[in-house]
Amino acid sequence: MDTVAAVWEVLDLPIVIFLLLNFFLITASLLVYAERKVSAFIQERSGPNRVGPGGILQSFADVFKLMFKENIVPAQGNEFIHSLAPVLMVVIAMSTGALIPWARTPGGEALAIADIGVGLLVVLALTSVTVYGVTLAGWSSNSKYSLLGGLRSSAQMISYELAMGAAALSVVLYAGSLSLFEIVENQNHPVAGIFAWNVFRNPVGFVVFAVCALAETNRAPFDLPEAEQELVGGYHTEYSGMKFGMFFLAEYVNLWVASLLISTLFLGGYLLPWEALYAGAIPGVLLTILQVLFFLVKVSFIAFCFIWIRWTLPRFKYNQLMNLGWKYMLPISIANILVIAALVAGYQLLVG
Repeated sequence: MDTVAAVWEVLDLPIVIFLLLNFFLITASLLVYAERKVSAFIQERSGPNRVGPGGILQSFADVFKLMFKENIVPAQGNEFIHSLAPVLMVVIAMSTGALIPWARTPGGEALAIADIGVGLLVVLALTSVTVYGVTLAGWSSNSKYSLLGGLRSSAQMISYELAMGAAALSVVLYAGSLSLFEIVENQNHPVAGIFAWNVFRNPVGFVVFAVCALAETNRAPFDLPEAEQELVGGYHTEYSGMKFGMFFLAEYVNLWVASLLISTLFLGGYLLPWEALYAGAIPGVLLTILQVLFFLVKVSFIAFCFIWIRWTLPRFKYNQLMNLGWKYMLPISIANILVIAALVAGYQLLVG
């Protein structure tokens, strides 16, 4: 038994990481299927319905098709950077999920691969590096359309990262910590219940963060880096085969990660409604399982809203995109920080 325990102590983290990576891969495939089904419903079409029951295996069939497609690199392009860009985007997108707390363990700790005190800061840092993948993809292709898509993405991500960071800072002011676990626990109130969640305490921050997350993932109506009507296909115009598929894998993993972040920061994360009132009556392991399931429900709802928005709103023009980020989102998020800072300081003075 001692040998088994020693082996498990070495292998437990790699096994968990392996399972999480495969979970993200399967989730991305299911999100693609959900996107196609929801868009078909909105447009009164059938959507995928041939491969598997109800077309559920269509995404997996598409992956196999891409695996056998020819990998083409432009003759005048940079082959190494051309191959590095999609890998960079996928690796960064997958890494972010390691910092998200999925539940509270029976021992009162965070159920996460890496529970660090500055988790939110690391997540924002990782998401900001994604811009390099898009920019390098556009530059390495040696195509004007691809380069324009990459430059658009750089400007867009930098513009909206500022407002998104300011919206996240307003959450930090309430929690007094950069730890994602502590931010979730700060929303756990025995009396206020769900009304202690930041979506109610900080609605302006929620709206700003959600809009900026939509822009950061290059989803419509913020999909200017691709804009097929203007740029042929944007930064991935010169990509084919699995490298082309990896860009879409990264997009849907980023969509899932954005939903995870919104749920964690503003929807109470894994918390059940009014959990503090009855948590002691539920066995620890069962409570942890319920928290994971409820967290997945919240995240799935946010992901559905992202898909719903994509097939409802038209694309912005580029000047509208930049005006929204710099003239509206950033000033509103800064003003929101000042208001919340005043509220927190006033509350501390009254209590103290």
